[in-house]
Amino acid sequence: MSEGLLLLAGGRVIRGRSIGVEGEAFGELVFTTSISGYEETLTDPSYNGQIVLFTYTHIGNYGAWTGELESERVWAEGVVVRDACSYPSNAKSRGTLRDFLREHGVVGIEGVDTRALTVAIREHGTIPAAMVCGDVGSVDLGGVRERLAAWRYEVDLVRETTCGRVEVLGKGRKTVALLDCGVKHGILRRLVDSGVTVLRFPAWASADEILSWGPDGVLVSNGPGDPAVLGYAVETVKRLIGRAPMMGVCLGHQLIALAMGCRTYKMKFGHRGTNHPVKDLKTGKIHITLQNHGYAVDPRSLEGKGLRVRQVSLNDGTIEGLEHEDLNLLSTQYHPEGKPGPSDGAGIFDEFLVML
Repeated sequence: MSEGLLLLAGGRVIRGRSIGVEGEAFGELVFTTSISGYEETLTDPSYNGQIVLFTYTHIGNYGAWTGELESERVWAEGVVVRDACSYPSNAKSRGTLRDFLREHGVVGIEGVDTRALTVAIREHGTIPAAMVCGDVGSVDLGGVRERLAAWRYEVDLVRETTCGRVEVLGKGRKTVALLDCGVKHGILRRLVDSGVTVLRFPAWASADEILSWGPDGVLVSNGPGDPAVLGYAVETVKRLIGRAPMMGVCLGHQLIALAMGCRTYKMKFGHRGTNHPVKDLKTGKIHITLQNHGYAVDPRSLEGKGLRVRQVSLNDGTIEGLEHEDLNLLSTQYHPEGKPGPSDGAGIFDEFLVML
């Protein structure tokens, strides 16, 4: 088995064993607390630009290609685990996690003290990292460090994950225009199964183009990266607000806030995993939610914008949902469809559909 290296900004080098393809990868090292759902996690476009560290000890126990993926490819730049299961137990599986990573051309390493790395990220924040797998003895590590030093968070990752043209999905009585910033298939399935027609637009689509289709509502999807660099999407959302009922999910939630004149900020280590508790201040209910985000809406910027906090994180008090006092407008920072994980908060989709 070939060797793998994880190089952290600052100079630290961690050795492990390669479980993916030979090659290099650069990205933001983040951790997720999900125990299962690794296939859905890795194919979630929101992980574009990130190296994913799984905190759970054993990953790959039930194999790969076991269910519905969240996109056509793996978006994570690389994968770090303590132990990758070599002998999965699942009648549906047709391969291992190693096979899955190799088929998708992704680097990965195992044999790493993921607990220590997680503690370091929690204490110091997410960090740029590089992965080198294969014949590491022949790699110019100095050159890798130079490229790592030049790596930046503040880039537009959405243009890589969005669709390239307008797509029509489903056949229902009502029509929802979906601004695709890197939408998960689970959201598309949830809408189509609810009996609506989904018009999937590229993230750079203009408000006029979207409105020309006459949608009954607008959904701004999840996606990767910093919302503050997506000026074109913010402008589109701003022009659509008030023209039709609107819902935002994850990055979409942040884009709506920016369009309303609020601010966002980068979190120290973000929220990623399937076990995040969220309280709905309107109903008093507590939901266990799927989350994947490294940015949040600044509550100090809400004053005078007509927005009120609907949901909050019980872990750190950050905003998890917004609604407008007068407009048909609501958003969630978490992923209400689950996929993977719980769908406790999926009722928010029903509220949106009622608005239509």
